[in-house]
Amino acid sequence: MSSEYNPPTDPIPVIYHDDDILLVDKPEGLLSVPGRGEHLADCLLSRLQDMFPEVLLCHRLDRDTSGIMIFALTKLAQRKLGRAFETKRVKKRYIARVWGEVASPKGTIDLPLIVDWPNRPLQHVNHETGKPAVTDWERMEVVDGTTRMKLMPRTGRSHQLRVHMLALGHPILGDPFYADGPALAFPRMMLHAEGLKLEHPITGKMERFEAPCPY
Repeated sequence: MSSEYNPPTDPIPVIYHDDDILLVDKPEGLLSVPGRGEHLADCLLSRLQDMFPEVLLCHRLDRDTSGIMIFALTKLAQRKLGRAFETKRVKKRYIARVWGEVASPKGTIDLPLIVDWPNRPLQHVNHETGKPAVTDWERMEVVDGTTRMKLMPRTGRSHQLRVHMLALGHPILGDPFYADGPALAFPRMMLHAEGLKLEHPITGKMERFEAPCPY
C-alpha cells in the first residue's frame, strides 16, 4: 500500500437499507476499516457510523477495490451474515480489467495462497502451506490489448483475485502491488465488486444487489 493516504471525500452511495442490513458502494481509495495509525483512521466503517451508529462490519474490500459491501444493523443480522460468508453462501461477482488479451473464454483458477511474510501484506501462491483459493472467471471483451473480465471467487482469501489474475499472466490494471510497467500506469486499480447474491439474514428471501461498474 502506498504510504500516502488521500481517500475520496464524496458522500458514500447507499444502495439499499432496511432495519437489518445496509448495502453501500465503497469508493476506490478508501479503507474499509481503520488502518494502523491516526492517519489511517478515516475509513468506510467510521463514515457509515456517522449515518448509522448501529452499523456492524461483515466483510471487507481492499482499499484500492471499489464496489458493493454489506453491513449489518443488528447483532443477529451480523451473526447470520457472518455465517453465510463462512459457509460460502454469499455469491460475489467482480469486474476487472487486466493486462493483455486473455485467450480462453472462461476458466477456473485453483491455486492456494498465503501471505508472503518478507513482503507482507503481499500474498503469493504456495502449494505447501497456502490455503485453498478458487476463482471462476469469464472473458467479457478484449479492448486495446486489455481484457475485461468477470470474476466469481468461491473463496475469500486476501488479495485472491489480484494474485490469481497475476498467476494467469494478466495482472489487474493499476494494481499497486502486483502490476508493473505499462500495466501499472492507470489512475486506479481496475477491480470493482459489482454484485452480491445472498439470503436476507432475517427474512430468508434470496436477494441480489448491484453496484454498477464505473469503468
